[in-house]
Amino acid sequence: MRSNNKIWDVIVIGGGASGMMAAAVAGSRGKSVLILDKNKNLGEKLKITGGGRCNITNNEPDIHKFLKIYGDGAPFLYSPFSVFGVKDTFTYFESRGLPLVVQSRNRVFPSTEKAYDVYKVLENELNKNNVNIKNSCTVKRINKKGDEIESVETNSGLYFAKSYILATGGMSHPETGSTGDGFKWLKDLGHVVKDSSPDIVPLAVSDKWVKILAGVSLSFMKITFYLEGKKQFSKTGKILFTHFGLSGPLILNSAKKVSDLLQSGSVTALIDAFPDTNEGKLEESIIKIFDANKNKILRTVWKEIAPDGTAMAIEGIDSSIDFDMKVHSVSKETRKKLVKLLKNLPVNITNLMGYERAVVADGGVSLKELNMKTMSSILYKNLYITGDLLNINRNSGGYSLQICWTTGYIAGMSV
Repeated sequence: MRSNNKIWDVIVIGGGASGMMAAAVAGSRGKSVLILDKNKNLGEKLKITGGGRCNITNNEPDIHKFLKIYGDGAPFLYSPFSVFGVKDTFTYFESRGLPLVVQSRNRVFPSTEKAYDVYKVLENELNKNNVNIKNSCTVKRINKKGDEIESVETNSGLYFAKSYILATGGMSHPETGSTGDGFKWLKDLGHVVKDSSPDIVPLAVSDKWVKILAGVSLSFMKITFYLEGKKQFSKTGKILFTHFGLSGPLILNSAKKVSDLLQSGSVTALIDAFPDTNEGKLEESIIKIFDANKNKILRTVWKEIAPDGTAMAIEGIDSSIDFDMKVHSVSKETRKKLVKLLKNLPVNITNLMGYERAVVADGGVSLKELNMKTMSSILYKNLYITGDLLNINRNSGGYSLQICWTTGYIAGMSV
């Protein structure tokens, strides 16, 4: 196999968020850096993240609350976050000409709301720091010698370096090149790697009424999940109805728990369309609307009662209710059925959507096998591992990208 004789200071495998950050930082220290990326262009997943808006981090000021989001990974993250945390992310991008704005639930976006602008900041840093890039370069194997990585075998020959940063990402959005290659290489190198599954991902449902509402988004809903009819947990927030089921922040952040429940039996859910109003108060509100519209058809008045855009879809859930009757003919029993319906919209969860719709897929190398102060492998002293290759559970809302910025920065400073 043809050898590329130059010995680089650093080879970064993967040109996503953490890889670009690591390469830019290493380059700023005067290191000779080469990025190997199998895509034609760097940052393909970064450019589409957050629906193209790029939820760059989360502005939760309490570090304990912030790290709690990462579950079992939290204790390992205090050290790296003390070096490069949320404030450092703000400073990094804003000092390079990209102002950030804080929106609902402390989510942080570029002021332009364009993920491409985040990519451009990193691209400019790579250029400024003389980072070399080899695109359309598919890594086939990572070669080791003793307790060091010796070379990288690719479709365009062997590449050599003093240090290697593995930043290939997980398995979400495989169309962007995140196909889990790094997991395989880490296993081949003897690391303990938890297999990946879609983690932050929409839910597929069988209910016709949900699919009729495709495109409708409701900002304040409560959803309660049940396993074999027994209540498990509830969350409140925004729900997006789609042609396959449910999405939106509330659903994405429930997916991991739902995935675990699906392993044990059938999972159903009830959506409360008025979570801050109890049944008694809701019925009082409906009575007032009915009194003001006694001679109208129930279907017409129902549009004033049901959440915006949902009336027609959810009227089909209970076939015992005649929506063609006049309001003055609605019995007390039927009125209570309407209240129950709005507080308990039924959903049958069939499965999670696949990697192609996942915001984040879990799995990765055990944090016990890394020196978290440097992001280096405990098995190979010149191998550094970043971003979605780490086995850390994370919610949507900027938490996943912050891991990329933090671990990428530390690896870039450590090589």
